Amino acid sequence: MRKLKNSELDRLSVDDFKLVSKTPLIIILDNIRSLNNIGSVFRTSDAFLIKKIYLCGITATPPHKDIQKTALGSTETVDWEYVENTLEVVEKLKAENVTICAIEQAENATMLDTFTPEKETSYALVFGNEVKGVSQQVVSASDVVIEIPQFGTKHSLNISVSCGVVVWDLFSKLKKIN
Repeated sequence: MRKLKNSELDRLSVDDFKLVSKTPLIIILDNIRSLNNIGSVFRTSDAFLIKKIYLCGITATPPHKDIQKTALGSTETVDWEYVENTLEVVEKLKAENVTICAIEQAENATMLDTFTPEKETSYALVFGNEVKGVSQQVVSASDVVIEIPQFGTKHSLNISVSCGVVVWDLFSKLKKIN
C-alpha cells in the first residue's frame, strides 16, 4: 500500500467548492474562545461540505493568523457570518424550518449514536464555549439536544473534536438517506 500524493487526491478548487451542492448542515459557534478551535471547525466544515458557519458572541472571525493556522485556507471556501447574539441566529434558522441541535450534556438528551436525521431536513449544530458549553437559553430554544456518548473518566471533549465527531456521524447518516 502506498500513500497518495496531494496531487492524487482530486480535491475541489475554491471555485468548484462554492458551486457544489452542500450537506444540509449548518454550524453555530456559541462564544468559542480558542482561535485554534475556530480554525479546526472551518477545516472540518470544508471537508464535509458544510453549508454555513455562524460565529457568535466572543467567537473571533477571519482573517486572523491563529484561525488560519488550523483552518489552512478553509475560511476562503466555507460560507460564514458573524452574528453577535446566538439566540437570534437560532430563532432566524427556526423560522426557516432548520432543526436546531444543541450539542451538549443535558437532561433527556438524545445520544448521538441513536439520533436519526430525517430526509430532506436541514440541521443547525450548536457548539458551545470550551468552559460553559452551549448557553442555557440556546439549549432551551433547541429542537433537540444531542450528546456524544463518553465512557472514560473525563466529562467532555474539545470543541473541535466534538465538531468532527458529530459532523462525521451526521454526514454519514445523511449520505445513506439522501
